[in-house]
Amino acid sequence: MAAATANKSPGSTGTKRRFRIWSMFIVLFLGWAVYTIFGQMQQKDETNQKLSTLQGQIDAAAKESGELERQIERLNDEEYIEQLATKELGMVKQGERQIFSD
Repeated sequence: MAAATANKSPGSTGTKRRFRIWSMFIVLFLGWAVYTIFGQMQQKDETNQKLSTLQGQIDAAAKESGELERQIERLNDEEYIEQLATKELGMVKQGERQIFSD
């Protein structure tokens, strides 16, 4: 019994308590770090999904813009305007007759 009490010095209980407190602090810090990492990973996935959606919208708008520019170029051509006038408005040049197909 005397040997058991001789090994316990007053400093060792304080050391053990400090080690437990330090361990608790490290565990809490690591828990917070893991929670933060997973939260950021989820946020990154959501942001990537939004980015891909917006990139699709940009691509669609660029395609539409290209089509509109092509249409503008075609509207500057007199032959195309004549074709549109004949097709859509039924207009023909003087002395010509429009042929209707069923």
